[in-house]
Formats: sequence, C-alpha cells, structure tokens
Amino acid sequence: MRALVAEEAGEPTDVLLLESRPVPTPEAGQALIRVNATPIHASDLHVLRGRYGFAPEFPTVGGHMECVGRVEALGPDTEGLKIGERVVAAAVPAVPGPPMAGTWQEYLVIDTRRLLPVPDHLSDSDACQLAVNPLTALLLVTRELDVQPGEWLLQTAAGSTVGRLVIQLAGHLGIRTINVVRRRDAVEEIKAFGGDEVICTEDEDLLQRVAEIAGSAGVRKAIDCVAGQVGAQVSQALAPGGEVVVYGALSTHRQTNPAALTIPLQARSVIYDTKTVRGFWLNRWFGTASPEEALRALSQVRSLVADGDLSIPQGRPFPLEHFPEAVALAEAPAHGTKPLFVFEDSRNGDNG
Repeated sequence: MRALVAEEAGEPTDVLLLESRPVPTPEAGQALIRVNATPIHASDLHVLRGRYGFAPEFPTVGGHMECVGRVEALGPDTEGLKIGERVVAAAVPAVPGPPMAGTWQEYLVIDTRRLLPVPDHLSDSDACQLAVNPLTALLLVTRELDVQPGEWLLQTAAGSTVGRLVIQLAGHLGIRTINVVRRRDAVEEIKAFGGDEVICTEDEDLLQRVAEIAGSAGVRKAIDCVAGQVGAQVSQALAPGGEVVVYGALSTHRQTNPAALTIPLQARSVIYDTKTVRGFWLNRWFGTASPEEALRALSQVRSLVADGDLSIPQGRPFPLEHFPEAVALAEAPAHGTKPLFVFEDSRNGDNG
C-alpha cells in the first residue's frame, strides 16, 4: 500500500515521502480499514514539526486525526462490525494513551472502539471531518461550558472552522453568540452565517463592545482559540465568576518559542472577580473519556451533520502524490477549504 511517511521531525514538505508499505494485519479488537478520505489539519502539520502536544515515534505515517473508509478485515474474535461497513475512524491519539497509526495511508489498523458506522448518504468529505472539529465544537459548548438556551457565549476566531460550527450549534440550541473577528470584511459574513453579534478587533474595543452587548448581566461563558492579548481581553470582559476555555493559540501560529505562547491575564480581574481560565485539548479528552462516552459524543455529531443542523465545508480532494500542493493549501491564510487526501474505492466509487 501507499503511505505518506515522515522520517523525522521537520517542515512537512521537507520530511514527507511517499512510500510503499505492507498492508497491516488487525489483531483481536481491531479492524483493518481501507481509507477513502482523510483531511489535512493544521495540527497534523504541527505534529510533524514537533510543535504539538504529543510527539509520535519517527518515522511516522502522517495524519493523526481522522478518516472515513470501509472495514476490510477484522481481527480474531472481533465483533460489532461487518466487512464492507462504512465507518469513521477517530484516530486522535489519547493523552495519556497508546500511539495511533497515521491516516495518510491506504489501509489503517485501529481499535474497533474508535470506529463509528456512517450512512452512505453522508459524503466522504463530511464523514472524514466528523471526529475533530464538529466534535470539538459540541464538547466545548455542551460539556465543557454547558451553555444553556438564551445564554450568551463569547467566542474568538469566529471565522475558523470550529468557530462557524459553534455558531451553527448555538443557533440549533437557542444560544446567543458574540463573535470576535480580526478583519472588518468578516463582520457581515459572520452575521449572515448566523452570528448574533460580531466584534471586530481591527477597529473596536472588545471589552467595551461586550459590555454594550451583554449589559449589566454580562457574559459568563467564553471559548478562545487565539490566546495572546485577545485571549486576555476575553477573560477581562467576562462577568464575575465567568469562565473561558482556551482550545487554540492562533495568535502564535508561527511561534516556535514555547515561552512566547502566553495569555497575559490581569491578576486583579482573575482574583477579585473569581474568573476561571482553563484549557481544552481533544487528545486529552480522549484520554479521560471512556470508549462508550466517546462513541456517544461522536454519534451525536453524526446525527447533527446527517440532519443538516451542522454543515461542514466541502473539502478539496488531492491524491497522495500531490501532497506538496495539499500541504500548501492547508497552510494558506484564510483558505477556507480543507484539503483531503482521497483514495479510490472500487466498491463505492467517488462518494465525496
């Protein structure tokens, strides 16, 4: 089989090579998946650079997140799935937990407890992106913060993939959103997408606008994907007792010095207003959630997408051979399109 392999940590286009590897064999409790489509996330590239929250053992197959495919074989005494069944593989390594095989290969062996059956009417593009961004949005809103209908939710990076999914999910659940963007031309786009209020940090004061929008009751719940000064302002803008969950650091996207990855919080605001700032990382959630809990959450995401309550932007397909072009698209600023590695499935044709 073909596999996209990094021999060592480094810039993805420098260290990735297309190799031929033997098809792996599943053991008890595992399935062999013939991969149809798998995305390229920014975090996949940070893993290869050695700048993420976990480090694989090199050489490693790229793609440490998710894919869609069909069950090709089952390990001995393995039940619950059928040969030929179409499944999403949540290949996010649990932290702490054992290593996971990368998804940028034609065949993948994975624990069956990480597999969720998906209907054929769901496109490959949708299915192969179920287990990371939509799941993150769902967990942030409903489990981490338990935002209730009618409550305000403040979020940064509203134009990002997760940000847009949060807006859709909030609309479905009756939650009101205050959405922070950094460009003026994004304001109307986010409003048209369903954002209730939009703050542009390019020419607006975040604290002042939050106070104007939320009034005396204020905002008690926020999610932040920017960190840095914007993340600090979000914390400061919260009402007493408020909490912000930080799940990314886009303001330091190109930063290679860990000491520069900061959120300069105001101690008085945190202490006297008893505010909480904490992190969320999907890998660590998988490390603490039971397999049953993880599959329940994934099933909820599958229903939201299948019913049209959450819409995932159509990805752009690439064959493995075109990985330099695919990686370049994943790195392009405001590209808006997720590159996907796609493999032909002779039984199912091109489904996405």
